Amino acid sequence: MTCRRAGKLRFCLLALCAWLASGRRPRSKRNLLIVTGALLYACFVVLQGDVLPRERLDRAAGERHSQPGRLPASTLPTRGREPYNFTSNPKVVYITLRSKRRKPVKIRGTVRPKTRKKHSAVQENAAALMVSRDSLAPSGGKPRGNPSSPSRGAAAERARSSGDAASSNIRIYSDSAPFWFSQGDIAAMRFLADSSIGRLQRLVLPGRRPLLLFQGAGNQQRPPKANEVKAGRTSSCRAPCGLLKTPGDTSEVFAFHLDRILGLNRSLPAVVRRIQSVQDGLPRPVILWDDSLSITSNDTQSTVKLNWTSYQQSLKWKCWVHGKVPKPDWNCTDIHHYEWCKLALFDFLLQVYNRLDRNCCGFRPRKEDTCARNGWKMNCDNQDNISLVHIIYREDDHRHLVFIDNKGYFDRNEDNLNFKVLEGITEFPESAVSVLKNGHLRERLLQSLFLDKLYWESQGGRRGIEKLIDVIEKRAMIFLTYINAHGYKVLPMNE
Repeated sequence: MTCRRAGKLRFCLLALCAWLASGRRPRSKRNLLIVTGALLYACFVVLQGDVLPRERLDRAAGERHSQPGRLPASTLPTRGREPYNFTSNPKVVYITLRSKRRKPVKIRGTVRPKTRKKHSAVQENAAALMVSRDSLAPSGGKPRGNPSSPSRGAAAERARSSGDAASSNIRIYSDSAPFWFSQGDIAAMRFLADSSIGRLQRLVLPGRRPLLLFQGAGNQQRPPKANEVKAGRTSSCRAPCGLLKTPGDTSEVFAFHLDRILGLNRSLPAVVRRIQSVQDGLPRPVILWDDSLSITSNDTQSTVKLNWTSYQQSLKWKCWVHGKVPKPDWNCTDIHHYEWCKLALFDFLLQVYNRLDRNCCGFRPRKEDTCARNGWKMNCDNQDNISLVHIIYREDDHRHLVFIDNKGYFDRNEDNLNFKVLEGITEFPESAVSVLKNGHLRERLLQSLFLDKLYWESQGGRRGIEKLIDVIEKRAMIFLTYINAHGYKVLPMNE
């Protein structure tokens, strides 16, 4: 209905209502019927939509937005000579619906670059690993010189991942790796996980079980060191090599990631790898071989030979703290006092007893433990006969320890934890304690362990990894309660 017709209808209704309201009309049943019929007709007209107020038009327009497929026929545009959206009734609103074309959603980590030749990527990783070993700090974590800018690091990571991202067992889908890993760590992990094996070498050292080394195919050989030539010996592996361990030592991979997250940077890079040419082909940990480690004592596999009494005496004097030169009667070694603080915290969280409590004097061992099989627990009454094991440093750095054989135990009950590894330690590293306190330990462990694809799968995926993290978190809470109850200090130890 047009606007002129609607106006006439309103005028007639108003005139009829005015006539009925005046006193000039005779009051009869006929007039009452006329009034009732007029009101019914007016209601019918309103319900039919011929006369609509402005508010109902706005409400109808909103409903058309929500239901685009149910437009009334009266609002369809005409197809005459007039334009498509033109009408003579200014109160009629037309809604034009256009389908907006959307770009496909990019899920982070799913879009991978095209693969290149794999041998070039392996050679680049091996070269980067050899360069990084010269630039790493003695702890194996941070570079000695000025660190590279984040933009250069991200560009290098993207260039490195473009060659072997599709086939690598190290999953780094973002622009850069987690910040607790150095570039040398990433290069070492890629080498251990992805490099082709050139040859296997069986290495027999005095006082140790035979070791199995593998060397990557096509890796560059480094020249022998000056001290090796002077001593008349050469390294067993002058190229980046990996040390193969048994499938039961898989917890060393978890220990490596925990070491980097806590900011200790004392353990060697480790990944899980499946090698078909070795026995059953089960996933087993592979540790980066470091020929600079100095091992002189064969029975304890250590650089420095210490028993429990001399070790506790050196802790009281806090050797080499703030540049203090120890006296000869203090029985101090070349190792800095802060190294023992880091080692004790690390061993308590993982319940590693082989280093500081070889005879299992601080807990109840199981029958399958080495100390129980060899009967070493009987020697706990005499502390002088208990020797520390795996106390190792590098030949060119006698101040810092290197953590090796970090086999942790996750099935140790909370009422059977070994607190003996914390005995004599009254100071702990601030960087590690802050990670345990701020509640980010679980998030960082999940993000870090996800990088190692085979380790993630060998532990049962996220459900299995969560169970391991639950154990570490409970021990972290017990450790924090322990240091708070004794009032021990938390100090920055980034000397």
